[in-house]
Amino acid sequence: MVEDGVEVVTMEVSSHALQLGRVHGTHFDVAVFTNLSQDHLDFHETMEKYAQAKGLLFAQLGNGYDDERQPIAVLNKDDSVYKTMAEMTAAPILSYGIHSDADMRAVNVQLRETGVSFDIQIGHETAHLDFNMSGTFSVYNALAAAAAAYVSGVALHDIVESLSSVEGVAGRFERVEMDQPFHVIVDYAHTPDSLENVLRTIREFAKGKVSVVVGCGGDRDKTKRPKMAAIAEELSDFVYLTSDNPRTEDPKMILQDMEKGLVTSNYTVIENRKDAIYEAVKRAQAEEIILIAGKGHETYQTIGKTNYHLMTGKWLKKQQRSVGNECKSYYKTS
Repeated sequence: MVEDGVEVVTMEVSSHALQLGRVHGTHFDVAVFTNLSQDHLDFHETMEKYAQAKGLLFAQLGNGYDDERQPIAVLNKDDSVYKTMAEMTAAPILSYGIHSDADMRAVNVQLRETGVSFDIQIGHETAHLDFNMSGTFSVYNALAAAAAAYVSGVALHDIVESLSSVEGVAGRFERVEMDQPFHVIVDYAHTPDSLENVLRTIREFAKGKVSVVVGCGGDRDKTKRPKMAAIAEELSDFVYLTSDNPRTEDPKMILQDMEKGLVTSNYTVIENRKDAIYEAVKRAQAEEIILIAGKGHETYQTIGKTNYHLMTGKWLKKQQRSVGNECKSYYKTS
């Protein structure tokens, strides 16, 4: 990127990278904290250690090896660990939020099926944004991006103009419309918090039943499995438990762990993910919303230590209805 003259880079810094020192010596002009929800406890062990690992990004601000630029921390003030992140950094803070007295706020929030609209307030400035992504979590994501751009010197009216042109992100609350009488949404939600956020958003505009296809990854935090199943059961009318990157674990054992979180019989277990999706599509009623959770933009399934990529081509042409990458393809399993 240096050789090609790249001047600005926006990147994700994982908690693993922070704890393992992979970004030591890297100067960040702006560091953004979105939220903290249960994930990666197979590595961090506890939520407290997970928060501390994320906080290292803000503790290391200004510790680069070359220049003296003043970095800035952009923090979600509505999140429960905001204070922890704020205490870990010596850098100036720009906070954002909806419910708190943050520096940058979203007010007059209106949620709808096709997106959200709200006013962004910072100081004496206010600008209206129509954003083409649904859910309260999309408001927070837009605010985080707006705050990072604002402290980088971008004018508020330019920020709003740019955000209003965003059509969506692949695999994030992505609608699949093939003139079918029901609705399909593909989302990357693979943690209890993200699954709950997506399902609550769907419930805000659902006119019919809501069903969800969901699984949990193997060789990862086992404690979230019953929690995710319980959330799916609570916020939908029917749950299809299935595989989601079982890796080296037995898929049946993962599904048994998930079943421990269920208290009703409004679910079925279909280990093969393709079969689970097709069963959900086959059973779908008019106006029903099917959420296919977990894989999002990913085009493969990890079974054992091998990534089996989805297949398209002649098989796809034979299908009368397709649902996202997953329903447009099938898994080549052994």
